[in-house]
Parts: sequence; structure tokens; C-alpha cells
Amino acid sequence: MVSTVVISLEEIEQLRQQLAESPANLDALQTIEDCEGDLEDAAISIALQEGQEPDISGGWLPSYAKRFRPAICLEGVKEDLLAENFTNAIATLYEKRLCPEKLIIPVLLYIYKTGIEEFCAPLSQYE
Repeated sequence: MVSTVVISLEEIEQLRQQLAESPANLDALQTIEDCEGDLEDAAISIALQEGQEPDISGGWLPSYAKRFRPAICLEGVKEDLLAENFTNAIATLYEKRLCPEKLIIPVLLYIYKTGIEEFCAPLSQYE
């Protein structure tokens, strides 16, 4: 069983203020709120809205997030996340077109909440 990663309504509100310039980011945050802060549920919901076919049997978000590891850990996004600068982190990943824009937020929040250093540990030898 995969443990659920949840963000609070207060955290969602703080992110809304930081990301107010982007309708896609605000839509993603609304979906996270609608899913009671559950990042896995929100990511699956967004993926379905974006025409993807996620495996909803559990643990899709952690697996999906792994594809972002090189971009996050080796290209400066890690530092933005450690500084809680989600605006820059999102912009960097959006430029790379790794996934639909609305999926970037649940991915980054999942990585942030579960531990950036732990997430990047498999690539630490390449730094």
C-alpha cells in the first residue's frame, strides 16, 4: 500500500498566492483542493483530464515523478524546491515540456513533501 501524501488547505492557499499569474497552476491547485489535498488522487484526475491513461491501482504519482528526476536533480530545480520557489521550478519544467502543465504542480509537491534529497539521492553521483 502506498502512503498518501496530502497537503493542507493552508498550503494550497499559500501556493495560490505564489502562483496567481497562471490559470493552469490555479486549476491544478483547485483539483488538489477538490481531492482534499491528496496529491495522488489529484494527479490521476489531472492526468485523465489531459488525456493520459494513468494506472490507478495505486502508486502512480511516485512512478510518474521518477521521470522528472534528471530535470529536477541535475538542472537547478532542486535548489528552487529547497528554497520553496515553486514559480521558478514550475517554469523550468514547463519549458522542458516533460508533461502537461497542470501535472507539474502535483509532481513537484509530491517530491517536495516526500523529501527532495531522498528523491535526488540516486543521481547524487552525477552532481
